[in-house]
Amino acid sequence: MAFIPHTREDVEAMLAAIGVGSIEQLFDEIPANLRLGALVGVPESLSEMEIGRLMAERARLDGRPLCFIGAGAYEHHIPAAVWAITTRGEFYSAYTPYQAEASQGTLQLLYEYQTMMASLTGMDVSNASMYDGASAMGEASLMAVRANRRSRSQRILVPSTVSPYYRKAASAIAGNQGLVFEEVPYCTEEGRILPCALDRYDGQDVTALIIQQPNFFGRLEDVDALCDWAHARNILVVAVVNPTSLALLKPPGTWGTKGADIAVGEGQPLGVPLSSGGPYFGFMTARMEHVRQMPGRIVGRTVDAAGRAGFTLTLQAREQHIRRAKATSNICTNQGLLVTAATVYLSLMGPAGLERVAAASHARTRELTDALTRVPGVRRLFRGPVFHEEVVAIDRPVAPVLESLAARGIVGGLDLSEHYPELGQALLVCATETKTTADIERYATALAECLRAARAA
Repeated sequence: MAFIPHTREDVEAMLAAIGVGSIEQLFDEIPANLRLGALVGVPESLSEMEIGRLMAERARLDGRPLCFIGAGAYEHHIPAAVWAITTRGEFYSAYTPYQAEASQGTLQLLYEYQTMMASLTGMDVSNASMYDGASAMGEASLMAVRANRRSRSQRILVPSTVSPYYRKAASAIAGNQGLVFEEVPYCTEEGRILPCALDRYDGQDVTALIIQQPNFFGRLEDVDALCDWAHARNILVVAVVNPTSLALLKPPGTWGTKGADIAVGEGQPLGVPLSSGGPYFGFMTARMEHVRQMPGRIVGRTVDAAGRAGFTLTLQAREQHIRRAKATSNICTNQGLLVTAATVYLSLMGPAGLERVAAASHARTRELTDALTRVPGVRRLFRGPVFHEEVVAIDRPVAPVLESLAARGIVGGLDLSEHYPELGQALLVCATETKTTADIERYATALAECLRAARAA
């Protein structure tokens, strides 16, 4: 809670300086018939101490359940220094850095962010930034249409292993702009796309192929084969990646012979708390040949007349800067504060630290799956390599089981029946470095109790 230090004398001095007798006079242009005489239904004011107690009580009502759900947003440890730095006034209150002469600190931070994201994804250039991962995929689809001049179809192939939430968002963003999103079926035995599933598109005009790695089930796609298949047919590749996984997995810039053309994803794992669903931020990187089609802001580095380094916004192909018909995007929301947190997080963790987080998350997920599949009635649905999350099948309807787990203070995962009914009673579970062996055993014990109770009912 901010502390406002103005005394009555300070207020009177400010009013006198602008020639106004009272604060009320600042609003005298508002007609009397439009003003409320009283705020009906608004409770009496509380003191700072009372407000603090009220908010603490409400927070306790939310509880602190054990969380084993991922599906695009992940509970990672965030070092205290991340938000201690991010919420400094210099960053916290800074707005879009249009005036380079007054925004060198913010611009330098964004430049460092771009450098780290380009390095992490193995791509040439990054913007700073996008609204979230889902909208970034939609914008990447539009970018692919502009960049692939050999294609006139505006057809985007989207495997059904791509997040259903991302697919819906991309369709909402770009579907009304003439893009056609065509779903590619996956192998239900392996939980991933088989390259042969794309054979029916041979000889057809296709603009881009989207590949999520790891996919929504946590499974690893054969990105090299998929990427080379697309490029052999003049189809651009849009990669959707988890940034934490890139500490262990091959970056999209090195997929196949040429690498992906565009890479996007959700930046929330990089120092951003879950916060009941947001705000988060999206990232986008690309090969240099496509930079002029990239939406959003890009910060460049130069030198001044004295040879000193300086930073400024560059390649601003947005509606606010050039003719609407020539703009690459109407995106106006740069998630600068969240990008600041990600930049601090990546700087603190470094490559070795991020690799430890990724390795620990992978190990905890395998430990979780092993523990759950020892429970009678639970089995692993797919075999093979995964990262961060995995699908298990249970012998009961998932929704009531999740409700029973919630009553025990456990968020048990995501019921996949809405989006993937063909998998039956399937549950997507996840564990990160924040979970302990005791946490995992508590979940497994609770799940066993829930299933026994369901069978006895």
